Amino acid sequence: MAIDLYWASGCPYSWRVLLALAHKRLPFQGHRLQLEFQEQKSPQMLAMNPRGRVPVLKDDGYVVFESVAVLYYLDRKYPEPSIFGRTPEEAAVILRVIEEFQAYTEPHIMGICRTLLGSASPADEERPLSRDALTDAMHVVAREARTIEMRVSRFDWIVGEDYSAIDMVIFPAIQLLRRALTRPEAQDLAGRFLPIEANYPALGRWLQRIESLPGYEHTVPPSWRIG
Repeated sequence: MAIDLYWASGCPYSWRVLLALAHKRLPFQGHRLQLEFQEQKSPQMLAMNPRGRVPVLKDDGYVVFESVAVLYYLDRKYPEPSIFGRTPEEAAVILRVIEEFQAYTEPHIMGICRTLLGSASPADEERPLSRDALTDAMHVVAREARTIEMRVSRFDWIVGEDYSAIDMVIFPAIQLLRRALTRPEAQDLAGRFLPIEANYPALGRWLQRIESLPGYEHTVPPSWRIG
């Protein structure tokens, strides 16, 4: 086994894979790319992922990209501990909730974060949101956060008793949103979400559970530790 991970600090999609590798205790060689210098679009990277995005995982010559596909590959190749459930029914629920998050919540979170934090990539084709669009996006995120709050008020994890891929998908996005909402220009938006411990207490406890997992400290974006 020789796993290489090409990733970027602060990229929530990279963070998902780092969480999975830590949970499965898989050794890997990390290659941190600087998005501001377009390193993800180097000839070497484009040969592995023509879209020029991270994360990219290479395992004994096999290359996989798109973060959820990487999570699925890791679970099929290294099944213990499972992150996509142990039955077809459990897997279907996990995948369904991932798709719900990607369809209904993630675009709004990323729009808010892109607008408040800026893009690490000068070639990012997405436009910042207007002030009205920011407010609308925050309303959607606050509403969807209540759905997650309801889930984690019943169980320790989003879809039940086990830490799974859906926790790994949502956690980095929430952490990035929290970071964005601490910006001074986000003060009028932040009250709908922060402090999480007051507005979404079960969600706050869920975040703390992930932060207390073995190996978590090695997944935290290095740029956040010094920023």
